[in-house]
Amino acid sequence: MTKKIKVGDFYIGGGEPLFLISGPCVIEGRDITLRIAEKLKILSEKIKINLIFKASYLKDNRSSPTYYLGPGLEEGLKILEEVKRNFELPVLSDIHSPDQAERVKDVLDVIQIPAFLSQQISLLLHAARTGKVINVKKAQFIPPEDMEYAINKLRYGGCDDIILTERGTFFGYHRLIVDMRSFPILRKLGYPVVFDITHSVRIYGIPSKDKRGGEREFIRVLGRAGVAAGVDGVFIETHPEPENALSDAASIFPLNNLEDFLKELLDIHNAARKYV
Repeated sequence: MTKKIKVGDFYIGGGEPLFLISGPCVIEGRDITLRIAEKLKILSEKIKINLIFKASYLKDNRSSPTYYLGPGLEEGLKILEEVKRNFELPVLSDIHSPDQAERVKDVLDVIQIPAFLSQQISLLLHAARTGKVINVKKAQFIPPEDMEYAINKLRYGGCDDIILTERGTFFGYHRLIVDMRSFPILRKLGYPVVFDITHSVRIYGIPSKDKRGGEREFIRVLGRAGVAAGVDGVFIETHPEPENALSDAASIFPLNNLEDFLKELLDIHNAARKYV
């Protein structure tokens, strides 16, 4: 059993129902972000799944500085604060440098540590000291059991409200695979485990706006397998027009199809939870 953690007005982990982290990859502007948040809020209430709204104010790890990176920290936080206020949703975004931790803590309910930065001591310690829930993405280049090191760094900084997110492992160059053994291994570390389904189908080395940069057709099958293997939550980036998304267009999930997909995952989770 993983630890039970409070996020907003609900609990995750520890045998609680499957929860959802969802939203656009990047904040594309106020209006579209609020539209997505409203639709996700309505959907979450309809199918009874607890929702954490996710959107990045800065995509600091894109392939080129000429690509759209987001509105930046200040404008992005204003939009996330509006989402939080208007729809009564907990909000999540990622930080990329230690100084950002202090600046985001009054808005974000969950601070996310990007996979490529998940071993950075200074970043983890500054995030831990905010007192917020910390979602750490497993780096694509480490085994699941090595997430213990990130946990120890966060605990050293005073944080014990931790989420561990699997998002695939490098398989040679450019490709990712999801080893289903990762989920029980991560759960043994004692904290809620999330499967980032949509990032797991990205193909590196190809810009995400190129349809060859992702394999969206495998999102559903990976999601079903991961939930059956045993997770506490799922991470699904979504957009009303995936082909026009400003980041991860090749792998983001269509918002109009999300309800059916989530119903599948909830059915599987409810059936599998007594075994994992």
